[in-house]
Amino acid sequence: MLVLASASPRRSDLLAQAGYEFRVLPAEICEDLQPGEQPIPYVLRVAREKAGAVAASPAYQTLAAAHPEESALILAADTTVVAPNGDILAKPENDADAARMLRLLSGATHQVITGVALLEPAHANAPAMPAEVAAEVTHVTVAHLSDHDIAGYISTGEPRGKAGAYAIQGRFARFVPRIHGCYFNVVGLPLSLVSAMIEAAQQRHSVEAATQSTLF
Repeated sequence: MLVLASASPRRSDLLAQAGYEFRVLPAEICEDLQPGEQPIPYVLRVAREKAGAVAASPAYQTLAAAHPEESALILAADTTVVAPNGDILAKPENDADAARMLRLLSGATHQVITGVALLEPAHANAPAMPAEVAAEVTHVTVAHLSDHDIAGYISTGEPRGKAGAYAIQGRFARFVPRIHGCYFNVVGLPLSLVSAMIEAAQQRHSVEAATQSTLF
């Protein structure tokens, strides 16, 4: 059983696109940046905390109780944008904040970083496993944005709720001449990395199951 610890429709769509069956249990945690925290440690910490929050939630406990013999993997992710000047750009607070972020990205290359955490809580046949974490980095080049471009894009409402105040899969695509790295990472979930982590966990399960059957 795979549980996605996210309310993001984009992450759900990407995970479904990759062929996975899963349940959605959103995580509610504080995502504020800690003093002096660097981008990769930041997204890894938040992803790990999201997975842990879901594992401890009543909703997950109810789900686990309904499937006591079935192990679960909780997948969590957090994406942030690092401006060319090094500022970490989370979700904009308002349209003025979105305009500030877009001006920082205009005519330059920035980084998009997603931290991924995969957690296996304890179940009937096995103890809890420590969360596995990994990060993906993609470099995104943005064309020069005029004030008219920025105002017009903000008027679409697309920047709201998006790290860095843009959605590459939406209208902002017209302003992105090139990227270097995983496109899906910029959307919010690096599918190749996630798939490798899930497959490694499933292989570990197969080995453990084979070992137990040999012992007993």
